[in-house]
Amino acid sequence: MPSLHPITFDTSYGWIAVVLDGSTIRRIALGHPTESAARRAVRDEIAAVATHGTGRTAGKAQNASDTRLGDSLAARIRAYCEGIHDDFRDLAVDMAYLTPLGRQVFEQCRRIPYGRTRTYAELAAAVGRPGAARAVGNFMASNRTPIVVPCHRVVASGGRLGGFTAPGGAALKQRLLELESAWP
Repeated sequence: MPSLHPITFDTSYGWIAVVLDGSTIRRIALGHPTESAARRAVRDEIAAVATHGTGRTAGKAQNASDTRLGDSLAARIRAYCEGIHDDFRDLAVDMAYLTPLGRQVFEQCRRIPYGRTRTYAELAAAVGRPGAARAVGNFMASNRTPIVVPCHRVVASGGRLGGFTAPGGAALKQRLLELESAWP
């Protein structure tokens, strides 16, 4: 029986919790002040999967492969938080909850290079929907895997940051962009 594998770890940007489903990242909750707050942030994800009868259970890593993936991911995210470039594009993320347009937006977002930004309007145009900047903003707000799907690199027009749904909001978004030297 497949198992959702939650891991937590501390970084210079707060506690992070990640929910793995095999080799797929289902959820990343970042910027939490404590480990328990990070765990609470992903508890609903685990409960929702259990409630919908997918046959998955919450638990610890089931095998050495799960443990290696979790340890590797934690090390990569920690390194990223210390300024090491990583695009995370080799990692599988769950996009099943998205519409086809949402998947296109997320795939395009994952192509934004480290240290660069795009506006919501530019991202909308990149997926062939130039009038859909607001929809792009809504998709970014629904991102369950920040950093790996780097929604912090998507900013508002006119030099404004735009929103960020992690604890710390736009201030955390600004810190991530400053880390990447992508924000003045």
